[in-house]
Amino acid sequence: MNLHPLDHALQLAADASNPDLFHGNTSPAYDNMVGPYGGISAASLAQAIWQHPRRLGEPLTLTVNFASGTAAGPYQISATPVRTTRSTQHWVLALTQLDTSGQEQVVLTATAMTALRRSTWEMNDTPMPDVAVPQALTRAELRNAMQWLNRYDMRFVAGAIPAQWDGGGTGSLTQLWVRDEPLRPLDFASLTAMSDVFYPRLWLRRATRVPVGTVSMTIYFHASNEQLHSTGTGYLLGQARAQVFRHGFFDQTAQVWSESGALLVTSHQLVYFKE
Repeated sequence: MNLHPLDHALQLAADASNPDLFHGNTSPAYDNMVGPYGGISAASLAQAIWQHPRRLGEPLTLTVNFASGTAAGPYQISATPVRTTRSTQHWVLALTQLDTSGQEQVVLTATAMTALRRSTWEMNDTPMPDVAVPQALTRAELRNAMQWLNRYDMRFVAGAIPAQWDGGGTGSLTQLWVRDEPLRPLDFASLTAMSDVFYPRLWLRRATRVPVGTVSMTIYFHASNEQLHSTGTGYLLGQARAQVFRHGFFDQTAQVWSESGALLVTSHQLVYFKE
């Protein structure tokens, strides 16, 4: 049986002597301009938590700090539950690789929280925008630009990648429908990866391509595993916009809804840029 490209990329082997340690390998299927796409690296951390034998509950938050770019090849993830209560669990994680001299180097650091979810009063105070359904939109022709773009079916409602890099940008809002390509049922790992499908807001706001790189990203999971299961292979509506560009950094916020209108994830990231 052939593995889905995402499942192949997220294969982690538990260390025989340390339950907090997992071994993996980058996948060329999710290559970005330099190294793997950031979303797949974050998803690898989420997968380590999900596989951990001491995990309590489901993911609530994941904050990833990108200390450097991930190189193609093997890596290891340490995922340590540092504090566990009756209903919550706090995690400290790191992804490391060996450099050319054989020395271990930290590539990503992260913190996370999992919890046992319970039924309470609820309200969706950020409803899904009223937009065209994905079937009414044309799939974006992004394939072969970078390998990771081949892994997603993207259909832009607004804020597509500029057709001309002429400095004439007027806003930073993007809305798009997205799902895995080929189709794959939604879970926390795939949702983590899809939380980072938005191209840099600076490129849209200025219609100018400059070097950029995410330095920190926090994802808040609002959906239960049951809700993700019910979403299945359907499209997700993603929305992202920036708030400020200043001193070589900018931030961008994002929301991701299911087709039924359930807000599944919100995220916030800080991005470096160079003139």
